Amino acid sequence: MKGKQKRPDPAQEAFRAGEGLVKQDPVLRSLMERAVTHFDDSYPMAREDWAWVASNGQIYANSHRRAAPQEWAYVLAHCLLHLALGHIREDREGDLLWNAACDCVAARYLADLRIGAPPGELDGPLPPNAREEEKLYQWLKEHQDPSYLRSSTMSGGRADMVWRGERPVDWWYGSTDWQKLFAESLRDALRVAVDYAGGVRTEPGKKIGPIRRAQEWFLSSYPLLGGVASGFRLVDDHVTVQRMGISIAAISVQMQEIYVDPAARLTEQEWRFVLAHEYLHAALCHEQRLGKRDPELWNVACDYVINQWLRDMEVGQMPEGLLFDPELNGLSAESIYDMLAADLRRYRRMAQHDILFGPPDWRGSKDYVDLDSWCRSAIQRGLDYHQSHERGYLPAGLVEEIRALSQPPIPWDVELARWFDERFEPLEKHRTYARLSRRQSSTPDIPRPSWRYEEQAQAGRTFGVLLDTSGSMDRSLLAAALGAIASYSAARDVKQVRVVFCDAVPYDQGYMEAADIAGSVKVRGRGGTVLQPGAELLERAQDFPKEAPLLIITDCECDRLNLFGRDHAFLVPRGRSLPFPPKGPVFYLE
Repeated sequence: MKGKQKRPDPAQEAFRAGEGLVKQDPVLRSLMERAVTHFDDSYPMAREDWAWVASNGQIYANSHRRAAPQEWAYVLAHCLLHLALGHIREDREGDLLWNAACDCVAARYLADLRIGAPPGELDGPLPPNAREEEKLYQWLKEHQDPSYLRSSTMSGGRADMVWRGERPVDWWYGSTDWQKLFAESLRDALRVAVDYAGGVRTEPGKKIGPIRRAQEWFLSSYPLLGGVASGFRLVDDHVTVQRMGISIAAISVQMQEIYVDPAARLTEQEWRFVLAHEYLHAALCHEQRLGKRDPELWNVACDYVINQWLRDMEVGQMPEGLLFDPELNGLSAESIYDMLAADLRRYRRMAQHDILFGPPDWRGSKDYVDLDSWCRSAIQRGLDYHQSHERGYLPAGLVEEIRALSQPPIPWDVELARWFDERFEPLEKHRTYARLSRRQSSTPDIPRPSWRYEEQAQAGRTFGVLLDTSGSMDRSLLAAALGAIASYSAARDVKQVRVVFCDAVPYDQGYMEAADIAGSVKVRGRGGTVLQPGAELLERAQDFPKEAPLLIITDCECDRLNLFGRDHAFLVPRGRSLPFPPKGPVFYLE
C-alpha cells in the first residue's frame, strides 16, 4: 500500500514564488541568490512580524503569515536593501529609531524599484528626507512619531535587523560585501537597460560577465583609456575568436575591434589588464610604428613595455604566462626590439600575436591616418583628465610617450643639424696683422688686423661619409641627404669630408670639398650592399683621424656592421629599420 503523498503547503509555495519574483529583478537578483532564506519555525516570531535579516545574509520569515507572492517579494526585497545599503551596524543594534529610519529609506527605494506590493499595514506615509538615513534618524529623534515605527518595520515596531558580524552565509562564497555586490548589480542593470533601449541586446535580463564588466570599468572609472575604449567594439564570441587563432585577446585597429576568448576563464581583474593592454596598443600607434620591422618581434617588444607599465599602474591583475621582464624596465619598444633582434629565433617563439596588422598599403592610407589621429587625441585627452583629477600613478615612460605622440615628429634634417652641432663647435676667430683687413684701403694710415681661424683648429675638423650607392637606394632621398650634409658642413666650417662609396666593393673618393658632395654621386646599381669593407678602409686610412665621426647612409639592406667603436650615426629611409641593433643615433629620411 502506497503511502500518502505530502500535500503542498500554500504558504510555503507563496513565499518561494515571492522569492522567485525577486530573482527576476536585475538589481536585486545577485543579492537574492547569495542570501539564505528561512520559512519555518526555527526562530519563533510574534504573530504580527513579517521577517528580520541578519548582517551575514540570513533572512528569517514568519511561516505563520499568509500573504500573496507579490507581498513576500516586497518583504524580501526590503530585507535585502538593509544589506545592500549597509544599514545593519554593530553600533546601532537595537536602536529602534535607527531601524525606523532605515526602514523608511528602504521603503522609498522599493517605491522607485516597483518590486512586489507592500502589505496593507506597511503601506503608510513616509517622513521627509526619506533618502538619507542619518538625516532621517536625527529627524525622528526630534519628532518621536510612533506611526513611522509601526508602518515601516517588518517586525511590528520591533527591530528587524540583527548584527552577526562578518561570518559567511555560505561556505562556498565566503564572506560577502553586500554593498559592493549591490553596486555591481545596479551598474549591470543600468547598462543592460541602456543597451536594450538602443537595440544592442534583445535580452534585458541578461547577466553581464566579467569581460563586459571590465570593459565598462574603463568607460566609467578609468579616464586615461576610457576614450580609446569607446571607439572599439568588443567581440567575445568563442567560435569566432577560436577560428582566428586567438588564445586570449587581440586587437585590429583597421576593423576597430577587440577580440577576446571567454573560454580563457579569467577574472574581472585579469580582463581589465588584458583589455588595457589592447587599448594601449591602439593608443600608442604600435601598428603605425611597425615600419619595416618583423611584425612578430615588434609585437613582443611592445608587449614587454605595456605589461611593465600596467603592473606599475596596478591596472587589474596580470594573468599568468604574459611577457614580463623587470630588466627591460624603462626601455622603449624600439630599444627592446633592437635587443631582441639579436636572437630572432628565440623571441619569435614567444610572440603572443595580439596585434592583427593590416596590409602595408592600408597603414599608409588616409583613413588610417584619421583613425590614428583619433587614437592619439583620445589618449591625450584621457591623460589630461587623469592627471588633473589625480586618478592614479602613471609611469614616466608612458606619459612621455603619450606626449611625444601628440607632438609632430622632429624633421630628420633638424636632428642631423643637432648632431653636427654636438660634434663641431663653432671656431673662435683671432686677430692677425699677417694679412690686413679689407677695410684698410679706407684708412691707409691706420693698420687694421683681419679675423682668421687657427689652422690647427681647422686641420682635424672633418668626418667620414659611408655611402650606399647600390641600385636599391632611392635617388631622391640620396640627393636630399647629401644636400643637407653639404650645407651643414659649410655652415660649421668643415671644409673637407672623406667619402667612401659602397656597392659590391668600396670606392674611396678621398677628401672632397663639402660643397661638391651633392653633385658627385653616381648610383652604380650592382645589387647588394656591403658596408663593412668601407668601414675597414676608413679605419686603416692613415690620413683619417681616429676621433672623426662617421655618417652611414643606407637603405638598410645590409649586413651587421662593425665600426670599431667610432662615433657614428645612420641616415635611413623612413619606414625601414636596420637588421642589427644600432649603437649610434638613426635619422629617418623623408
